[in-house]
Amino acid sequence: MKIDEIIRNKKTISFEVFPPKKENAEVSGIYRTIDNLRQLNPDFISVTYGASGSNSKNTAEIASYIKNVAKIEALAHLTGGPSSYQDVDNVVAELKNNNIENILALRGDKPVDYTADYCRYFKHATDLMEYLSKYDFTLGAACYPEGHSECRTLYEDLLNMKKKEEAGAKFFITQIFYDNSYYYRLINEAGKVGIKSPIIPGIMPLTNSKNIKRIMTMCGSTIPLEFRNMIEIYSEKPSVMEEIGLNYAVYQIIDLIAKGAPGIHLYIMNNADIAKEIHCRLRRVFSELF
Repeated sequence: MKIDEIIRNKKTISFEVFPPKKENAEVSGIYRTIDNLRQLNPDFISVTYGASGSNSKNTAEIASYIKNVAKIEALAHLTGGPSSYQDVDNVVAELKNNNIENILALRGDKPVDYTADYCRYFKHATDLMEYLSKYDFTLGAACYPEGHSECRTLYEDLLNMKKKEEAGAKFFITQIFYDNSYYYRLINEAGKVGIKSPIIPGIMPLTNSKNIKRIMTMCGSTIPLEFRNMIEIYSEKPSVMEEIGLNYAVYQIIDLIAKGAPGIHLYIMNNADIAKEIHCRLRRVFSELF
């Protein structure tokens, strides 16, 4: 089923998983994760695609398991940056052979040592989306509540977001954020430039204090002062830190749903226990509002 059709009819709950980092690594562990997530009745599960394209085979294989074995709608990431036209055609053929109908089209993060021809074929996500238009996929795209790091202003980033919609994006999923006010600003400003596609907020529970610097470096997410204070005070107490991260994610989700978000996308780092705990704490919210 096309994900944009699902979003039109209900608020969605979805999860993101990623293939093993090594191309030939065993994928049975991620299948167990998916089987556990299946118990939570998600509307779809997305599968990431390595920045180098090295695990594209695993991405298609895992997306097929989600769709054809677990019987959950799959959203396969496809990264244009390191890919050639033939690379994309090969992945598309594999996705089609496995009845995958939805793609999250991305340029992908540039590696630190990238060269000028890194994005030789697809310099932007819109280039990939335009190339994919000849195929019958529902396309989603990424967006950035705090603005993309390569854009000088939020307005510049919003114009790029509008171009993605014009190139075929039927929905957006945000980069992670911890201050909901940035999401509300994005919704408000996106409307001003004419963006009409649903924007699903992406939430990643911060349950390990060791991840805070990596998150701030990787995606520039602002950590609100009150949350950061709790992290610093209890950073050496893992069980307390996990509780703080879970509770904060629950707070974010309740606030987002109360203010009209079309759904929630959880970045769970392949940890089904985190997803189960969040779902358990919000089961009445989900049962009444989703």
